[in-house]
Amino acid sequence: MGRQLTVVLYVIAMAAVIVGVDFVFFRNRFWERLTVNIGIVLVFAAFYLRFLRRP
Repeated sequence: MGRQLTVVLYVIAMAAVIVGVDFVFFRNRFWERLTVNIGIVLVFAAFYLRFLRRP
């Protein structure tokens, strides 16, 4: 149960960062939003794979 809760909180944090960056910086710019969102997801995925995944 604790592992699932960690993953859920991690995904919620990632979504909050994406929505926050979208609203603050890239409100009416589609392509810039898309590229930054992909970058944010890649950074979160790399962090997850490096630090949070079980060996």
